[in-house]
Amino acid sequence: MTQQFAPVELEKAYRLINHGTTALVSAHHNGIDNVMSASWVCGLDFRPAKLTVVLDKIARTRELIEQSGFFVIQVPTVAQLQMTYDLGTRTLRNDRDKLRHCGAELFRMEGHGNLPFVAGCTAWLACKLIPEPHNQQAHDLFIGEIVGAWADTRVFKDGHWHFEDADPTLRSLHYIAGGQFYATGEPLNANTDLNSSLS
Repeated sequence: MTQQFAPVELEKAYRLINHGTTALVSAHHNGIDNVMSASWVCGLDFRPAKLTVVLDKIARTRELIEQSGFFVIQVPTVAQLQMTYDLGTRTLRNDRDKLRHCGAELFRMEGHGNLPFVAGCTAWLACKLIPEPHNQQAHDLFIGEIVGAWADTRVFKDGHWHFEDADPTLRSLHYIAGGQFYATGEPLNANTDLNSSLS
């Protein structure tokens, strides 16, 4: 092993790959709304569109999803850094006004019942739970079929993110650990940027 390599503790190894966008997960059941932050969200399939999210058993939002069968994944912005962090560190179990204390403003989307959507994000994905009891219990892994999706056209159009053309406060957040986030960085294109640097 060279000097450029060093071992990483296995319990911290996830941090090496855990820099995808941080998401907000929201759900509603029986008059209760909740929102939590989640870093382990991943696309799963195209047709039908599906995603996965890891939700710990202690999460109140998880209970609402299991009870209602629906949830929303949304992409928060740099401007929502504090709210995103607070939503991930506070719990509805001992703070009945969690959403207000965190500054989360909710709205409803026509055709999607009582699902709560967080205002100010740049993307929203309404999901129907695909029940997988073994995965949910053994691995805290939930699968959702995406039944509706919307994006802020200032940063997402023609099927692509365009953060470089928008206000930097609209960039997505990427959580590492211990309150540390990064914002989406400089865009690179393998077809153009790589070729120009090689010429």
